[in-house]
Amino acid sequence: MKPGALIFDIDGTLWDSTGIVAEGYNAHLDKLGHPELHVTADGLKKLFGRTMTEIADVLFPGFVPEERYEIMAGCMHSEHEFLEKDPCRIAFPGVVETLEKLEKEFDLYVVSNSQSGYPELMMEKLGITHLFKGWLCFGDTGTCKGETIRTLMARHGVDSAVYIGDTQGDLEASRLAGLPFVFCRFGFGAPEEYDYAVNSFPELLELF
Repeated sequence: MKPGALIFDIDGTLWDSTGIVAEGYNAHLDKLGHPELHVTADGLKKLFGRTMTEIADVLFPGFVPEERYEIMAGCMHSEHEFLEKDPCRIAFPGVVETLEKLEKEFDLYVVSNSQSGYPELMMEKLGITHLFKGWLCFGDTGTCKGETIRTLMARHGVDSAVYIGDTQGDLEASRLAGLPFVFCRFGFGAPEEYDYAVNSFPELLELF
């Protein structure tokens, strides 16, 4: 397979930040006086891939929407602080080395359902910003991942691409954007179908 570009999801595909994110969320929930709302890394793995508002709806259903989204905004701010302070040695095995090789043959991009600033922070922490032509996320566009993929492709003049992710939501985004989907089996999800699958990140070198 030889697409013109490779577009990557972040969580469950490039790294696993759920442990650090859980610490950040819980620190903010403690500050608010709601330790009963504490989250776990395993619990977040089941939610990552959804938009921030969807995650808030699951985590904080006992609050009216305005309050739950305010709580979520505080959790994400705290998450960002925790990620900034941590060395973030949380990339999946072979991610950096594989991306360095793929970049020689393909244009690389990131599309995530995250808040604004998260893709940039991930790339900075892993030292891979220079490998990517562009990135976009839900916090930037306010649209579903499939539409965000379309927006990124239009902005960068991408005609041919595949989307690489790990969840049912990633599959649906790929279908909406009209792209083949590559399933990372080592991630967090179990999509109903996929076009290609890899058991480890370096296997992308064999696929492409």
